[in-house]
Amino acid sequence: MEKLKAYIEALIEDSITTIKSINGGDISSAYRIDTSKNSYFLKQNTSPIALAMFQTEAYGLNTIAKTNTIKTPSVLACESFEDSAFLLMEYIEWKSPSSEDFKNLGRQLAQLHKHTSESFGLEQNNFIGRLSQSNTKHTSWVNFYTNERLLPQLELAKQKGLLQSSECPNLELIKPKLKPIFDDIKPSLLHGDLWSGNYLISKNGQPYLIDPAVYYGHHEIDIAMTKIFGGFGDPFYTSYSAAISPDKHTEGRIEIYQLYYLLAHLNMFGKSYYESVSSILTKYF
Repeated sequence: MEKLKAYIEALIEDSITTIKSINGGDISSAYRIDTSKNSYFLKQNTSPIALAMFQTEAYGLNTIAKTNTIKTPSVLACESFEDSAFLLMEYIEWKSPSSEDFKNLGRQLAQLHKHTSESFGLEQNNFIGRLSQSNTKHTSWVNFYTNERLLPQLELAKQKGLLQSSECPNLELIKPKLKPIFDDIKPSLLHGDLWSGNYLISKNGQPYLIDPAVYYGHHEIDIAMTKIFGGFGDPFYTSYSAAISPDKHTEGRIEIYQLYYLLAHLNMFGKSYYESVSSILTKYF
């Protein structure tokens, strides 16, 4: 860490007074760095894919920031260093959210989702957790969600022995089931991994999004993820729905969108997610 400390001091042109290990996720080591002038957030990882993960994270943060809808921490550096990679950002002093903060988060997320594209996907692939996430572009949402989201995770679960082939629907079964409720969907810019650990409320009440997995998809994807593990108050959903209304198929789509995240968790963390995955597969396919 001493060599990296010296390297970062040269980058920021300031002397570091303290480096403190903090909670920053399941995948990378995280640190708060303080100088006499500023505070910074550092993520470090020795995985062979660490630099690629950090580069796509930085790209996502900058992409969201450019919409001027909801803030993200400023990215200062994303580089390899000896046998690791690191991502250096501004540190956001945060607080527990109030009802008003949740309203602002919901409203600003809806504004982000109003940024659209001609197709679903993205110019580059990225990651969901430590798993690769394909963003190959499609003009059809049912084709994108089937081919780039569900099928790769189902195949990986079979390879890992976490699901049997008989439990996994194929392309010919998935598309006809989804098409009736996937019609007339427009691409929205998504955070892509919006659980409660991936937003912050700053001390002055400003919402921030962190650790994104951006692409253009159905706006309900982000809402589906918020409902898997909790952590979003009712004012968030009320505020969001006032800007983007649900429809008669929203409830069913939410479960199908949660299936992707639950499959990813099954593939990353194992059998504890099997029952949740199996329940949705049985219900819809």
